[in-house]
Amino acid sequence: MANTDGVMIHPAVDNGIKQTDSNFSGGVLSCHCSTNPVKVRINAQTAHNHVCGCTKCWKPEGAVFSQIAVVSRDAVEVIENEDKLEIVNADAPIQRHRCRDCGVHMYGRIENTDHPFHGLDFVHTELSSEDGWSAPEFAAFVSSVIESGVDPSRMDGIRARLRELGLHPFDTLSPPLMDAIASHVAKSSGVVSRAAPREEPPATAQSEEAAGSSATQGAAAASAPQPAETGSIFSKLLNRLFGGGR
Repeated sequence: MANTDGVMIHPAVDNGIKQTDSNFSGGVLSCHCSTNPVKVRINAQTAHNHVCGCTKCWKPEGAVFSQIAVVSRDAVEVIENEDKLEIVNADAPIQRHRCRDCGVHMYGRIENTDHPFHGLDFVHTELSSEDGWSAPEFAAFVSSVIESGVDPSRMDGIRARLRELGLHPFDTLSPPLMDAIASHVAKSSGVVSRAAPREEPPATAQSEEAAGSSATQGAAAASAPQPAETGSIFSKLLNRLFGGGR
């Protein structure tokens, strides 16, 4: 069992996860400026809250992971000092709006109407003083913390600590979100689901020799190195959806 003593994830979860308030209906996010902070009102409860190890999401000082949730863009309203906001990278799939003075990301928005998550904004609920936001449910892009400078030898302890907190570690997103992405891409490309192939009847005694030959060939094929094309396509898909540096 990996040692989790001293393993820190994010200030909002390190001392335990605050539970979701089913009656919660939103609050105000504030940047870290001591004067004239940017304030954003979220007029709804968030969803799919999680900790994220990618190199693009904003993290508080010293945190290994960020914490980020989604909410309908219609529920996001800048109420103070909007003139201080700037977009980190206007060419990125997620346009992250940050305070130009303190650097805190206030919300991420997707303008591409063909994107699977168009209509949802990404927000950091720890920027709110209110309790009741949707609790983090999982950890995404866990291995990407290595790209941020985390020693690979720490990963066993980090994954073990995430599991202690009830945040299952994934190196992509959670299965429901990955299913949503794949379903959107399949629909956009005209792909339809296919029925499972019909199971072939067992070989007869007369065809045992041929079956044995096929099994040998199949085993050889299975043991042969498989092309990396699937992983490559998947990586390109994630890069197109979220930008590089996951």
